[in-house]
Amino acid sequence: MKRTLFLLFFICNILIVQAQKVVEPSAEKHPEWSRPFPPFQIAGNLYYVGTADLACYLITTSGGNILINTGLASSETQIIANIKALGFRITDTKILLTTQAHFDHMGAMAAIKKVTKAKMMADEGDAAVVADGGLSDYDLKGDVRTFTPVKVDRILHNGDSITLGNMKLTLLHHPGHTKGSCSYLFDVKDNKRSYRALIANMPTIVTDKKFSAIPSYPGIANDYAYTLKAMKGLKFDIWLASHGSQFDLLGKHKPGSPYNPAAFADEKSYYDEIAELQAEYDKKIAAK
Repeated sequence: MKRTLFLLFFICNILIVQAQKVVEPSAEKHPEWSRPFPPFQIAGNLYYVGTADLACYLITTSGGNILINTGLASSETQIIANIKALGFRITDTKILLTTQAHFDHMGAMAAIKKVTKAKMMADEGDAAVVADGGLSDYDLKGDVRTFTPVKVDRILHNGDSITLGNMKLTLLHHPGHTKGSCSYLFDVKDNKRSYRALIANMPTIVTDKKFSAIPSYPGIANDYAYTLKAMKGLKFDIWLASHGSQFDLLGKHKPGSPYNPAAFADEKSYYDEIAELQAEYDKKIAAK
């Protein structure tokens, strides 16, 4: 009897350990996700430090720096090198943020948090997923974690302010893609003017299932509808997104190009893309 109980205990422990493994989904179909891209100044104290498609942003302030997104787990050294190439220290990072709790934006977050000891702040809808490494993600939910869990130091809600030094960012709750997908709106300045900057999490539909077939996210259809409506009313001077391909990074900035905030002021492309996503949503709803 004791031997049987021991074996059951041993097997259960093995299953628990396996369930806690981090297995990052393959990114072979997206080589651009890990392809290096030279860091550059977007506007004022806002910099691009990501890869050719997984957008990561550094915002420098008088009280330290803010890093938004980290790409894949393998991107850790690349992001740190990009920040250093711009003349900044990774250890000056005080706040970590993400636009969505998916492995392609959270992969290196735990490692960078360990290096910087920065505070991780997450939208209320994604806080649990950030903390469990993707286990509770409504679409990628499975038996393994898709990224290393990150302790959440502050839970953010729609309209909350994130302040550091001379900077204030406003979090915009834009759920659908994930339960806590979010965008950030803030002002940056150079020696000529101030820019209202938007880092938008575009509400692409990540699931092939019917919305009604996702019991773990019963409000998904309403969340997408809310987000699309909210994003149509945003005003900004320059805009960026979670993926470089969403705002035509490679077309707007060539490596070595001179400083040019105006390249990211393409307002029409933003509203055109939102209109396309609205059409995609309407088509999915109609196919019930």
